[in-house]
Amino acid sequence: MKLINREKYIQFLRNHREKRVIKIVSGVRRCGKSTLFYLFQQELLQEGVKENQIIAINFEDLEYRDLTDYIQLYEYIKSKIIPNQQMYIFLDEVQHVQGFERVVDSFYIKDNVDIYITGSNAYFMSSKMATLLAGRYVQLDMLPLSFKEFVEAHKETTNLSLNGLYRLFIEQSGFPGTLEYAGHDEMLRTYLEGIVNSVVLKDVMTRLKGSDILILESIIRYIAANVGSLLTPKKIADSLTSMGRKVDSRTVERYIAALRDALLIYEVSRFDVRGKELLRLYSKFYLVDPGLRRFFVPNTGRDTGHILENVVYLELLRRGYTVHVGILKNGEIDFIAQKHGLFEYYQVSQSVLDPTTLDRELTPLFEVKDYHPKFLLTLDEINSNASYEGIQQKNVIEWLLE
Repeated sequence: MKLINREKYIQFLRNHREKRVIKIVSGVRRCGKSTLFYLFQQELLQEGVKENQIIAINFEDLEYRDLTDYIQLYEYIKSKIIPNQQMYIFLDEVQHVQGFERVVDSFYIKDNVDIYITGSNAYFMSSKMATLLAGRYVQLDMLPLSFKEFVEAHKETTNLSLNGLYRLFIEQSGFPGTLEYAGHDEMLRTYLEGIVNSVVLKDVMTRLKGSDILILESIIRYIAANVGSLLTPKKIADSLTSMGRKVDSRTVERYIAALRDALLIYEVSRFDVRGKELLRLYSKFYLVDPGLRRFFVPNTGRDTGHILENVVYLELLRRGYTVHVGILKNGEIDFIAQKHGLFEYYQVSQSVLDPTTLDRELTPLFEVKDYHPKFLLTLDEINSNASYEGIQQKNVIEWLLE
């Protein structure tokens, strides 16, 4: 399998190497966390670190099944520590070890120990663990391949244009393992099904003990079919009930929380632009990878606009922004991206060559009277660098490659 050098993520590990903090990498299953650790370990070896200075355990490997007891894990690692040597500890998918935070904390306080851990869900960072390790860790949120990384992975194997690669990206997905199945739709679908089943069965259903997997699947498919639309648990419950899947809003809310914590979906709250406050009712939902939408909802050819929104949302997350939906008195802004106290406003549209569409997309941005940057992202190549009273139009593929 081809290994992709995720430079941004490896640089995070380099920056914090041997610093007095625990390095935590969280991300949905199969997004590349284990490969990231492997590549970083190879880098350490190339720089002169000896193999016996690296302790690497992947808890999804049956070889380490006895170490899911935290006491045995502690004793195992302790037996591998070499006195007066710099040691590197890598604990992959550590959520399988109940009480792992005690082990991590015990080695954190020892000299010459550098600790790295991964987890495939948000709730492995429980309040108890977060309290115990408060101020002692830095966290990296990892996503499947960005479009830029996807293009880089294909540069020596395809003659497709950038537009062609974008279409492949939203159809194939950005999970690194799917690169092996390009052009083999049935095998690709089987691979994606394995990812989804792994997330649903190992992360979601384990948490939602005694829950109805058919209802859960219906909720996932409904959210996937309505990516980028304003939803509430009640609206989802009412829609599913009308389709013959009777469910109440509290159950939907609980299932959504589990899907969100499993990092399969992201919930984006509304933000009142004028009042500068978050609004509770209605949110938008996006999938962790745009290719999953085609898996859940096969006929996506007519809804490429919402898929494009999903791609842009994930890219804003990768660039370190906190993202909300902007609400105005007479309109909506697709994304308000906030970082370091500064705001950027984004409208996303497949095309604005039609004057009516252009006017519809620009009107909410004109309504915002502050001086923060405003962007209109489209797939159009004509007028792709146009400016409208300070609103900068950009070709979204060029923007994704910045």
